[in-house]
Amino acid sequence: MAFGASLRRVVESTLAVAASALMLYFGNGLEPVWPLMWIVFVPVLWFALRSPWWAAALVAALSMLLGDLNMWSYYTKTLEMPASMWWTAFSIAALAFAAGVLLFRALVLRGVVWSGLIALPSLWVAVEYSRYFTTPHGTAGSLAYSQLGFLPFLQLSSVTGPWGMTFVLLLFSSAVAVAWHLWPCDRRKAQRVAATAVCVAVAVVALGAVRLALPEGATTRVGLVASDLKQNESVARPGSPTQRLLGDYERAAEGLTARGAQAIVVPEMLGVALDGNSTATDAVMQSLADRSGATVVAGLIAVDGGVQHNEARVYAPGTAVEGYYKEHLLPPGESKTTPGTQRLTLTRNAQLWGVAICKDMDFKNPARLYAREGVGLMLVPAWDFVVDRSWHGHIAVMRGVEDGFSIARAAKGGWLTVSDDRGRIVGEASSSAAPFATLLVDVPAVHRWTVYQAMGDWFAWVAIALLALLFVQLARTRSVAV
Repeated sequence: MAFGASLRRVVESTLAVAASALMLYFGNGLEPVWPLMWIVFVPVLWFALRSPWWAAALVAALSMLLGDLNMWSYYTKTLEMPASMWWTAFSIAALAFAAGVLLFRALVLRGVVWSGLIALPSLWVAVEYSRYFTTPHGTAGSLAYSQLGFLPFLQLSSVTGPWGMTFVLLLFSSAVAVAWHLWPCDRRKAQRVAATAVCVAVAVVALGAVRLALPEGATTRVGLVASDLKQNESVARPGSPTQRLLGDYERAAEGLTARGAQAIVVPEMLGVALDGNSTATDAVMQSLADRSGATVVAGLIAVDGGVQHNEARVYAPGTAVEGYYKEHLLPPGESKTTPGTQRLTLTRNAQLWGVAICKDMDFKNPARLYAREGVGLMLVPAWDFVVDRSWHGHIAVMRGVEDGFSIARAAKGGWLTVSDDRGRIVGEASSSAAPFATLLVDVPAVHRWTVYQAMGDWFAWVAIALLALLFVQLARTRSVAV
């Protein structure tokens, strides 16, 4: 009898780990299959409600750790980080997830089912929010990015940021697991739990559908250019190599300006502009701006008095060159680069445009600060690593939904992407599609006010407050043999 029970638990635990880990592996990461994330943790949570605490914790931690292997190659090969960094980051995540599962289990088994439903969502939002401040990668690890393809649900970020999306995803998994657990003994309560989760999801998606149907404002025609030619994979040396490369980009962009492009965006870190010797370098793109009337944003490394910046240089007709310095830098490659502290806005055709660079869009600022100024279009030079072109390249899309602006992002080693303030991809092309890939689209450039723009991370703080209350409730609730 005891052997049979032990064997059953081993089988159940193995199936729970395998099911949740596989769904996490394919539902999250670089190429997410978004529907999987709505039920990803149901097997683990169901197992937790019928097993000893130590088995529940072990299954939870293993599921998270194995599912996160989808990022192993990216960390160790693409980013060339030591394997220990992957182990450290994802082991901490696995332990935090196990803690959330144990809190869920304890509350549900002590009879406070409704509190148990919000235990894991609250704890995981708190984890994601704390990670935002303690790692150099901003919001990049949030489960919410798995849902970029589910546009009605994505609209929730305009109210709560990514935090609300993560909460709803985990609430749904928690509710399904609880309903499954309660069904044999209390079908009425199981039905209420399931109905609550369905109603929350339907309400969020319905409101998102309404937002998607709202009319958009005046448009701007933007052109993007990028190249993955072998000689352009690294940064061109200062002087004539940089000038030649910019000349190639200028010739590719001329076709776009001839077709009415009002803004041209090319990737970051194309070459080097040295202080006092950049006149000839700047003349290339300035000539294009003067001839066409378009505004050109090009990414260069600017070296001034020994200080190095990752700069987006802005060339406008008949105007002195302006520059924006990248604020959020990617370690260790940009460890010698000095971060910027100032935003740059451009008034064009009664519209307000903003400038940022690549990793800046992984963070809530400067995006939210641009939104408060009324920016309707962000121009973003970027550089991705090919394999992360969909994941990292599309993280910026959520900033547009959160803060009510469109984004034109040109990346080498990635996508040329233009998205609107609802997260719709207006146009996209691979930077490897041609020697010099181009994209020309009309995109809305009118700022749309959002709750998130005004209130910021209010939902994350609500989740943290709920988590604190849950721990108090746990301490006051009569313990049972679990």
